[in-house]
Amino acid sequence: MKAIEIGRLLRAGTSGFVVGCRVDQVDAPSFGALLRVPVADDYQVYGLIYDIHIDDDGLVRQLVTAEGIDDNIIADNRINRNVPLEMSVLAVGYRQQGVISHLLPPRPPLSLDMIYLCEGDELRQFTAAGRFGYFRHVLRAADLPAAELLAAHVQQAQAAHAAAGNWGWGSTATQELITLLRDDYPTLMNVLGALADGLP
Repeated sequence: MKAIEIGRLLRAGTSGFVVGCRVDQVDAPSFGALLRVPVADDYQVYGLIYDIHIDDDGLVRQLVTAEGIDDNIIADNRINRNVPLEMSVLAVGYRQQGVISHLLPPRPPLSLDMIYLCEGDELRQFTAAGRFGYFRHVLRAADLPAAELLAAHVQQAQAAHAAAGNWGWGSTATQELITLLRDDYPTLMNVLGALADGLP
């Protein structure tokens, strides 16, 4: 299993954490991607990226108002300077002693822990465990774009499952979302609309 390192933990709580990485690593993570944080040999925390942002600073504020900025200055600012790209991550489960749970992790990861991107087998393992229990963490979280996050995640997970011959995962996931949101019609329509927009 190839592990793709994307950054280190800046701060964390039980329900989520913030990851920092260099701006030149921006191609590795994406909105809705599943991440893994190894905390101990038998304990790992999983989360979904729901926001990616880069904070400005004094130099950037000066550069955006300047005319004719040289490409070398832009490259130097993006690659050599210490302004990290930050990703906000919603905790959606953990693995302990080889068993995946879609409950909130019993303890958060620690500052500067290395963060890995889950792809292929690892993404399939997490999303196939249990009965989509991690969806409830997304649906109950305030102040994040739940419909778009679910659509982005389902699209990525469906691609991983389809690559292994499991074409029905996306339909099963959509049916579970319909069941979870049967009493919340406006949210259901938002989620189904986002899922439909995400289809190829």
